[in-house]
Amino acid sequence: MKKYAFMDSGIYFIFFPFALIGAVMAYLISYNEYIHHYPTKKEPRKMALETAIFTLVVFIALGFFFVYALTHLIEK
Repeated sequence: MKKYAFMDSGIYFIFFPFALIGAVMAYLISYNEYIHHYPTKKEPRKMALETAIFTLVVFIALGFFFVYALTHLIEK
């Protein structure tokens, strides 16, 4: 058993595009909502970008968790 066998998995290429799509969608949705509450466009863009970055980090972390869990369940 390799120590870091889960890092060799090609499944990581599957969840990265979906994480990016999720981050873009989070940006668009939150920007559309924030723009109604602020007179300028600078503040909603900043807040929507923070939301998108947080979403991207969460989806990538969940992807790593699921790949790690799946590879360890399959090995046993």
